[in-house]
Parts: sequence; structure tokens; C-alpha cells
Amino acid sequence: MTIKDTAEEWEVRASETPFVGNKTSVRTDEVVMPDGSVVRRDYQVHPGSVAVLALDGQDRVLVLRQYRHPVREKLWEIPAGLLDVPGENPLHAAQRELYEEAHVKAEDWRVLTDVYTTPGGCDEAVRIFLARDLSAAEGQRFEVEDEEADMELARVPVDEVVRGVLAGELHNNCLVVGVLSLVAARSGEGVDALRPAEAPWPARPFES
Repeated sequence: MTIKDTAEEWEVRASETPFVGNKTSVRTDEVVMPDGSVVRRDYQVHPGSVAVLALDGQDRVLVLRQYRHPVREKLWEIPAGLLDVPGENPLHAAQRELYEEAHVKAEDWRVLTDVYTTPGGCDEAVRIFLARDLSAAEGQRFEVEDEEADMELARVPVDEVVRGVLAGELHNNCLVVGVLSLVAARSGEGVDALRPAEAPWPARPFES
């Protein structure tokens, strides 16, 4: 049996946006259910994100440790960032984030996986890339601020990251999904069979 998510949109009788923030907002829709009843659904409207599982020649994952206020923890994560410009090419955004957060560039890019982080309450879509053939970026380092000014950078073997995920020691969504997707790809057709970096992304359409 082959399973696949499909696009579908139920009727919305009314919609309002009671809160608008700096990057995201909250929307309330009145949605018609299959039995004809109408219910209210509140959810966060998000521009979308990209994340990068950067893998060096020693099979180590480039990770960053950053404070995340909503969960009151410092989490180990992979480089990631918002799609700040509507219709922005996600590959270009991922390359920018890898440069800004780690001062690294990569020659080989592939799509590792696409996910909705919390589809029950947020429309955020994330494209996670696999980046290989790493080298130091040229020029001056990007000046970070706020939480990013306190970030730590490390390179950790894939096996150790997987161990931490399964032990319940690592919790960042993109890190967990990214490294387990890498392991799954390796045990299947191999990473060279992954989708190309410019593969279509229906959740966040873009121009090349």
C-alpha cells in the first residue's frame, strides 16, 4: 500500500486575524465540518522555514546550541531560518542560513525531507536540506544578535546525534527529523537518490 498526503480545503465561512506579530500571526477560521456543523479553528500563520543538515567529510553533523525561550532550554539544532521573502527560493535561503549561522558553504545540496512542524495548530512548512562537501565561507563573519549571539557551534558524529535523539536528549524538530531521514536514506537507495535541491515544494511554491 502506498500512502501520500493530498491537498484538500474545506469551506471557510469566516476568517479573522486577532493577533499580528513581527514574523507570524494568529488566524481564526470558521470551518464547515463534514456533517455541516461549523467550528472555530485557531492557528499560527507562518512564512515557512528552511533547515540544513550539513555533513562534513568525517561524517559529522554541524550543530548549534541556542536558547529557546518558549521551552526554557538551550537546544542543539541544525542551521535554520525563516523564508523572509514571499516566494523566496528555499535553496538560496538555506545557503544564506548556513553562511550566517556557521560561516560555512557547501558544494553539494539535496532535499532531505519536507515537513509540517505542528499541522494541528500552525501552518509552518519546513524544507530540510542535506549539504555536503563543506568548506569555510569567504569574507567576514555575519554579525549575529539576540539569542544567536550566545550560540555554540560543534561538529558531532552522525551516530552520536542519533543516539542522543533516541535517548531523549535532543529535541529540536529539524535536527531529529533531519538526522533520522539521513539514516533512512542511507539504508535505502542512498543519499544520491534524494531529490535535487531545486525540487518543487507545493507547500511553499517558489521560482528558480
